[in-house]
Amino acid sequence: MGKRPMTVRMARWSAEHPWRAIALWVVFVAVCFVGGNMAGTRDASASDDAIGEAGRAYVMIEDGKFAEEPAVDNVLITARSGALDMKAASSAAADARAKLANVTGVSTTGEPIAATDGTALLVPITMTGVSDTASDRVAPLLAATAEVQAAHPDLRIEEVGGPSIGKALDDTLGDDFKKAEILSLPVTLLILIIAFGALIAAGVPLLLALSSVAAAMGLSTLASHLVPMGDATSSVILLIGMAVGVDYSLFYVRREREERAKGRNHVDAVEIAAETSGHAVVVSGTAVIIAMAGLFLAGDSTFSSLATGSILVVAVAVIGSLTVLPALLAKLGRWVDRPRVPFIWRLTANRGGESSKVWRKILSPALKRPAATLLVSVLALLALAAPALGMKLKFPGTEDLPRTTPAMQAYDRLTAAFPSNGTTHLVVVQAPAAQATKVKAALTGLAQRTQTDPLFATLEADGPQIDVSADGTVSVLDIATPFATRSDEAADSLHELRQSLVPAALGGIAGAKYAVGGGVADSEDYAEHVWKTLPIVAGFVLILTFLVMAWTFRSVVVALTSIALNLLSAGAAYGLLVLVFQGDWAEGLLGFTSMGAIVSWLPLFLFVVLFGLSMDYHVFVVSRIREAVNRGVPTREAVAEGITGSAGTVSSAAIVMVAVFSIFATLSTIDMKQLGIGLAAAILLDATIIRAVVLPSVMTLLGPANWWAPRFMRRRAQAAVVEDRQPELAGV
Repeated sequence: MGKRPMTVRMARWSAEHPWRAIALWVVFVAVCFVGGNMAGTRDASASDDAIGEAGRAYVMIEDGKFAEEPAVDNVLITARSGALDMKAASSAAADARAKLANVTGVSTTGEPIAATDGTALLVPITMTGVSDTASDRVAPLLAATAEVQAAHPDLRIEEVGGPSIGKALDDTLGDDFKKAEILSLPVTLLILIIAFGALIAAGVPLLLALSSVAAAMGLSTLASHLVPMGDATSSVILLIGMAVGVDYSLFYVRREREERAKGRNHVDAVEIAAETSGHAVVVSGTAVIIAMAGLFLAGDSTFSSLATGSILVVAVAVIGSLTVLPALLAKLGRWVDRPRVPFIWRLTANRGGESSKVWRKILSPALKRPAATLLVSVLALLALAAPALGMKLKFPGTEDLPRTTPAMQAYDRLTAAFPSNGTTHLVVVQAPAAQATKVKAALTGLAQRTQTDPLFATLEADGPQIDVSADGTVSVLDIATPFATRSDEAADSLHELRQSLVPAALGGIAGAKYAVGGGVADSEDYAEHVWKTLPIVAGFVLILTFLVMAWTFRSVVVALTSIALNLLSAGAAYGLLVLVFQGDWAEGLLGFTSMGAIVSWLPLFLFVVLFGLSMDYHVFVVSRIREAVNRGVPTREAVAEGITGSAGTVSSAAIVMVAVFSIFATLSTIDMKQLGIGLAAAILLDATIIRAVVLPSVMTLLGPANWWAPRFMRRRAQAAVVEDRQPELAGV
């Protein structure tokens, strides 16, 4: 008898030493979580995030070592309706200055500034301390402004600016994250209770998922000192961790219960589950990790951070499913099926036969008429994928942030009255200090020339704002445009600056380097970056996934069909995403305002996530089909047996994933909505049309050819079987 697989040996040890395995897991999770929090997080610097010309602009600013500017907030005074009474507004402004001058954290209050159209009055507030932490210190200003508002009820008086908007968004996003956590737990538990009919069996997968997420959160903060952490990393760890953590343990627990039902003892049942489902978990986890690793090839900190978080949580979930999960199942024994939920338990106990009948009816077209079924299903998926050809990529702008907060409503009024406070381009020049006078003159002339072009906003009365570094080598000019960040007009103004105005103004200065950055430039440059890197990342993921699947199943054909099915699934998800979010028909349904584009980072991230997660089902289903084939079952019947035998597990796992991903679609920000809808739709398509229609059609059509591989890839036992089938495989 050969050496047993690693998954079996690990499971056997855990099952025979359950308390040790459980204690080691608890210590591991605690050390990761506490150690990570103690180490703190390192955020990305400008050089880490440098993408395209905009990235070069930010690196120049960072190199200039500008003195840290104090944070500036504002009190905006507008009319509740009709024209603004400037006398009443001036009185309110004086009250605001007097009250805010005595607030802790305020350095100075500036003179009121009237809008050119007379619709608003603005009181600038300079805060003490650095701007990076200003949002943490804005609460006293908000309270003082509220008192001024109470004293002047006929006017609208509100705090608006970077610090107050930052606080409002931090509060909103923090509430969103808590909402996702709070909703995902009961929803997942409810689905698992329906799947198992017993509370402990339902709680075990949830426990593994939560502990995996906690450990990965800590590890990600440690990893941030090597790969800086992005804003979305924590959300992605929760999203991926809940999905794969529940999936992996669900596969394992289902198989263990199935073996116990056949009369095996607890340790033997755990061992068989480890050899089958445990092996599938390792292969699936490896596929997910490989797919996520492809993001490192994108060469920017955002994708590297997402890849690091995702890899860590998947790796922890795999380790947990191979160690602490067998220990829990062995220790619990038949208690895993307690306490039973009366009505649901009877349904789960009797569900097997009925479920098999239902799934055999669903599979009937694919098994009886595989060619026709394959043609129709593939054409339907291609039709759904077609809108993806018109996909547009943009960064969300300030206008895409949720307008449910008073801060963002105030921001809209601010930019309407003072357009230069809206979308701004940054023209950055790096030149020898001796050229500082020429650079300033050139930038001043550039600002003046924009005044004859409707693509740019009118300059303030005090002229163009030019900041110069202490050593005189870096100069920065703000040029405003009255259009929204992601509008075509804003993009046109950027192109005009880059292609004509800036080169004409600065091209003659010896030794000068220049670049144009800002929100519009970020969006344009990042979209170009994604389109350039997508083929590289996709090629890496496709090649390595092919190799993993080919070696796992010892079949080139299975590996190729895996790739093809996943590409179909990803394409359909892209098409659905474009249909929902690039138009406006679903705005009321999902609570968003269409930005006419897909968030720039989403297609690349969605591709690798879908390629990884869809392997969960594919590996699990094909493994069951392969088990039947190895027992001598004909291909058509093996396909039916493998899919019907795994249908309950795959369906439960898919419902959990779709439910968790859908929760993210209810969050406030457009990027989380698009991520949630994209993942939920793709998993739903993958678990239904792909696994129940396309996969059985393909495998039935191919028959024994499914398992063809070059001689060097075959195991000895398999090689003998293939040799016996050479007549069937002739020409394959």
